[in-house]
Amino acid sequence: MQLQVRNSPFSEEQVQLLNQLLGKLTGTQRVWLSGYLTAEIATDMSAIEQEPTHMLQEVQVTETKEVTVLYGTQTGNAQSLAENFTEQLLGNGLKVNAICMNEFKARDIKKLTHVLIIISTHGEGDPPDNAIEFCEFIQSKRAPKLNDLHYSVLALGDSSYEQFCLTGKQIDERLEALGATRIADRIDCDVDFDEDAESWFTSISSELKELTAITPKNVANTTSENKVTSLYSRTNPFEAEVLENINLNGRGSNKETRHIELSIEDANLKFEPGDSIGIYPENDPHLVEQLMMSFGWEKDKEMTIKDHAWTIENALKHYYEITRLTKPILEKIASTFQHEKLTTLLQEEHRNELMEYIENHDLLDLIEDFSLQHTSPHQLLPLLRKMPARLYSVASSYHANPDEVHLTVGVVRYHAGGRERNGVCSTQFSQRIESGDKVKMYVHKNDQFRLPADDQVPIIMIGPGTGIAPFRSFMEEREEMGAKGRSWLFFGDQHYSTDFLYQIEWQRWIKQGVLTKMDVAFSRDQEEKVYVQHKMWEEKTMFYQWLEEGAAIYVCGDEKSMAKDVHETILRIIQEEGNKSEEEATAYLKMMQQQKRYQRDVY
Repeated sequence: MQLQVRNSPFSEEQVQLLNQLLGKLTGTQRVWLSGYLTAEIATDMSAIEQEPTHMLQEVQVTETKEVTVLYGTQTGNAQSLAENFTEQLLGNGLKVNAICMNEFKARDIKKLTHVLIIISTHGEGDPPDNAIEFCEFIQSKRAPKLNDLHYSVLALGDSSYEQFCLTGKQIDERLEALGATRIADRIDCDVDFDEDAESWFTSISSELKELTAITPKNVANTTSENKVTSLYSRTNPFEAEVLENINLNGRGSNKETRHIELSIEDANLKFEPGDSIGIYPENDPHLVEQLMMSFGWEKDKEMTIKDHAWTIENALKHYYEITRLTKPILEKIASTFQHEKLTTLLQEEHRNELMEYIENHDLLDLIEDFSLQHTSPHQLLPLLRKMPARLYSVASSYHANPDEVHLTVGVVRYHAGGRERNGVCSTQFSQRIESGDKVKMYVHKNDQFRLPADDQVPIIMIGPGTGIAPFRSFMEEREEMGAKGRSWLFFGDQHYSTDFLYQIEWQRWIKQGVLTKMDVAFSRDQEEKVYVQHKMWEEKTMFYQWLEEGAAIYVCGDEKSMAKDVHETILRIIQEEGNKSEEEATAYLKMMQQQKRYQRDVY
């Protein structure tokens, strides 16, 4: 967004200063600033001069108690919802302040009267990185009594994980224990969260209308006539043409990694390094056929899904998730069909067996293992989850390629439960999508994984395998913008000869000075496996020196093993090279997180 002199009441010098500021603001900061300016305008209507390119409407707004929207997010969903709901509440005349949990002093919660909390659960029941300190404080003995606080929690999660929405549940229960009063009941959202989130917000909005009004005031409701936004979103995806779909791995590799280039020409879709692209895939037609045969369902028979008619075949291909089971789904099926064997599996004493079954089986297995073949599609299918989009890190720069977006997709294939299994989206790219085909996609913003605003700040990037994707975007962006800061990449995979993803590009960036330093770890090229954390340790003195000089660390990739090992290695480096205790090293890294100098995009 750029202000122009010709359509604003500002001088050329003021426009330049504003554009410099606006370009560095996050979405949350823009929302806060808009609320602040609205309050300033309300105190002095004489300061407003009607301009030809804006529409001013006088509306009745009441002074109210302030509402604080706190969010904790790992991938950006909670932040997007928080900003959207904040804008709506501001439009309703409420005083609203939206803030990320790591920018909020947790002890100040005792000063608030109305708090809306939107928070995701990450991994196996963990809070997002930017919510850890807030959650620790709330659960500690230092947390104050909150008898004057009114609150509600919107919990985001993925029901395929055992600890579904655990962080939101814990905060909700803890605030109640501290004496706070719910504005509305918590809602736990699965990966398809839009409707549930909107339902929560509707109930919240209704309750917030009861806030005590003091004095109505006339304020200006300002909207720009020439504001341009994309028509496409998560709920209205763009059909992008596939321009390129190639295998990055060499012959003989154990892996298959696809480089995908999508055309977004005329879609007005904007993205930044660190964002992701959501792709709505289709289920494997062969698996769909097997399901219909097992059930004995007629593929052309119709059913209604949210007021729209679908054939059974198309519903299984495009609407329902059929490759992943979750505990809530099994519970609904057991209850609906009074299934004794399945009910037994769900009992607490069979917890480990249940988790193993969910991990390694799909809907087809469930049908055969629990004799569900004679189930009606109208009974069974509504119990399933809607198929969620698959998120892939942007691997290109918008400034370098404004009409395209590039992705790096690792193809998932494995054997489990006596059958070969395939990743839904990755295998579709591998086997059934060619150049010229179209896929449904949208931009998924992630302000929690951003390059430094100051391009002279050194950056350290750690991304083995497909975790390299956002760092290709980083390098394209820095090259295009002429960034001056140093950059250091740690990359790893199995074999140098077959798995060095984007090798020519990295070598070109090294030669040109866009990339300052690169360390690689190919785990299978020697008898003893070597990973990126081992290379970090070898370079520990220089690594710590970069940190002391203000470098920002970025980590992308697998959470369960790589990200954990990298995190522990960073702590060891800080402890040894900085001559710090374990507690001091932890505090040092926590400070880096607060300064947004340690950011992770892990999955």
